[in-house]
Amino acid sequence: MSLLNTIFQAIIQGLTEFLPVSSSGHLSLFQHFTGKSGEGALLLSAILHLGTLVAVFVAFRQTIWDLIKEFGRSCKDIVHRQFFKNMNGDRRAIIMLIVSTVVLIPFYIFKDFFEGFAEDTSIFAEGICFLYTAAILYLSDRCTKGKKTLGDISGKDAVTVGFFQAIALLPGVSRSGSTISSGLFCGFSRETAVKYSFILGIPAILGGCIVEVKDAAETDMTFSASYIVGFFVAAIVGIAAIKMVNWLVKSDKFKVFSYYTAALGVIVILISIIEAAIGHPLSF
Repeated sequence: MSLLNTIFQAIIQGLTEFLPVSSSGHLSLFQHFTGKSGEGALLLSAILHLGTLVAVFVAFRQTIWDLIKEFGRSCKDIVHRQFFKNMNGDRRAIIMLIVSTVVLIPFYIFKDFFEGFAEDTSIFAEGICFLYTAAILYLSDRCTKGKKTLGDISGKDAVTVGFFQAIALLPGVSRSGSTISSGLFCGFSRETAVKYSFILGIPAILGGCIVEVKDAAETDMTFSASYIVGFFVAAIVGIAAIKMVNWLVKSDKFKVFSYYTAALGVIVILISIIEAAIGHPLSF
């Protein structure tokens, strides 16, 4: 794979992992139209995801560090049977993040089913998923502004966000859009919805990377030096995208993404119908 191709995919990954427009959907479309779809893209996809993971750690380093320290104190309190006695906002946030993540685990049983939509020759399913993303983004932007902080999240809220995140395994359904929207549905403040969404993405992204690397190792894929460049590009672009989402959500301009994904969904569905009629995919 050429360096230019890798950089282009890294930019797509860095932007769409955090902008609520679906990174998997956009990469699926790019690979579909360039003829680089299927298992051959697994290793690059894993490396680009790791780049965006670094972006999360950089953008939310203070919050993540506070949670890590609280996790250490929690382990100590478990030993001394004082876990619930010393409950605080950070500790409660850790528990809720674990709950949301656990909800996702059963859906990995159907991993091959979800991946099949990205690797098949049709993009009709991606178009439908883009329309779904548009709908939840539009509805969440119209929600009454909530006030819940990380320490106020309930078990019911955590399960709800986790379920929405699981649906985002489908290409075209935005993970960040799903988790931010579901957080807003649950009454999170704008800042809390963004922060919880991106921190929750850490185990999901990491788990996805491990699976992709494992699957890539079973193929004849070889590592390319250009992947290193892609890693750094994805990380840098990802940091910029996180800052953009923070600003857009706080300034009540989140619905702009619903218009984009709705338009994209309609276009993708039309293209898929044309491809079905002519009997082969369009390529660029």
